[in-house]
Amino acid sequence: MREYIIKENDENQRLDRFLSKAVPELSSGLIQKFLRKKRIKVNGKKADDRLRLHAGDTVSFYIPDAFFTQIPNSYAYLKEISCKLDILYEGEGILLLNKAPGILCQPNRPDDRDSLVTHLRAYLFQTGKWHPDEEAAFAPALCNRIDRNTGGIVLAAATAPALREMNRRIRAGQVKKYYLAALCGVPAEKEGLLEGYLLKNGAANQVTVTGSNESGGKLAKTRYRVLAEKEGLTLVECELLTGRTHQIRAQMAQMGCPLLGDVKYGGAPRSDGYQALWAYKVTFAFEGEPGPLDALTGQSFSVPKVEFVQKLFDYTIGY
Repeated sequence: MREYIIKENDENQRLDRFLSKAVPELSSGLIQKFLRKKRIKVNGKKADDRLRLHAGDTVSFYIPDAFFTQIPNSYAYLKEISCKLDILYEGEGILLLNKAPGILCQPNRPDDRDSLVTHLRAYLFQTGKWHPDEEAAFAPALCNRIDRNTGGIVLAAATAPALREMNRRIRAGQVKKYYLAALCGVPAEKEGLLEGYLLKNGAANQVTVTGSNESGGKLAKTRYRVLAEKEGLTLVECELLTGRTHQIRAQMAQMGCPLLGDVKYGGAPRSDGYQALWAYKVTFAFEGEPGPLDALTGQSFSVPKVEFVQKLFDYTIGY
């Protein structure tokens, strides 16, 4: 018999979802079977798969040990990673990370250790802020992602309550994200709202902007304003009103002004191989029902500098 004592990071989950993460070898069918036959109990009693877990609950397993063989019991590799994190803010279980271009947010392979989320977990493990051997189902995670070749702010959560709350606020549109981009060409209008539907071509890892809601298209909205112009290039600030894959890149190209360095969408190449796009500012415009991240309400955070802004436009960013 094995037992898990539910801690804060694992509470408020449905029992079936907790079980699928805590014991990956259990299929959904086996979870239902073992619950029905009382071979998995909560606080010593038969439990429904939709039961919400609370801190202090005891989940008991009367199942063969073979189901637990695939559960990792060593996190030694996290000690070996030299963390590459530029932390802009840390508090309330939330971190704001300034990602460098060229770094993946999530690893492509399970053994890939050079990703933002891996470095996040290594940092929290090495500083004693996360104890993975005490967690049954939770691991620190990213609340949003940006492209590999885009730099800038990525939101991360060190605790499950912070992750749930930040995701709730993002879904409610209460986290405002702003980007700086260098465009090839000059937009006809100094500011505007770009709206369209994005159709994704998975094989090419590219999207197409259309004016109608075609099959599989997702609505994308971007507000932009021109900040500076120099030698045929334009510096713009973009506010994401929706969060779609390649949204800014595709919509700027469709407007006739692709991003500098974004050869996939028609932009002129850059020597470093990255597109001139940076997620430079985030504002927390929380409203409505109070939550555990209320200390962030009304605050804005931004990166101290963006290399291509100074180099190409000699422009001072005003926050």
